[in-house]
Amino acid sequence: MNAFFVNVVLAFAWAAMTGDFSLVSLMTGAVLGFFALWLSAPLTGIDRLYFVRAYRIVRLALYFLYELTLSSLRVAWDVIRPFPKNRPAIVEMPLDVKSDLEILLVTNLISLTPGTLSVDVTPDRGTLLVHAMFADDHEAVVADLKAGLEHLVAEVFET
Repeated sequence: MNAFFVNVVLAFAWAAMTGDFSLVSLMTGAVLGFFALWLSAPLTGIDRLYFVRAYRIVRLALYFLYELTLSSLRVAWDVIRPFPKNRPAIVEMPLDVKSDLEILLVTNLISLTPGTLSVDVTPDRGTLLVHAMFADDHEAVVADLKAGLEHLVAEVFET
């Protein structure tokens, strides 16, 4: 049984019962359906990986929003100060993620974060070139990206 499909059906069932197909109603139905599936998982045989993966996706989204806020503030502060402190550079980040989807997600999340931009992936897909606005310490930039976004993306796709 595909738990995601059942969760979507439950969300639409909730919207139909309430007579409101707005985004808020569908999200409420999805959350209620998720908890209903979670409670009934031992009886229905739904794989626990669905719930673990959903938790990891939410954690990745919240981490990205946190990083987005912090980096936006840092870039904005650097732009308005009289003497900017940025030290832009291109750094090489070795990739632990291997699938095309994981690499795509890591590169896009890095590019969406102000102050960083994914430039290229090497042909062997082992290294990502990243332009960082604040690259005083190249190793620290790489360690931060690997411990944050790349690690959380890899967790989402773990089985």
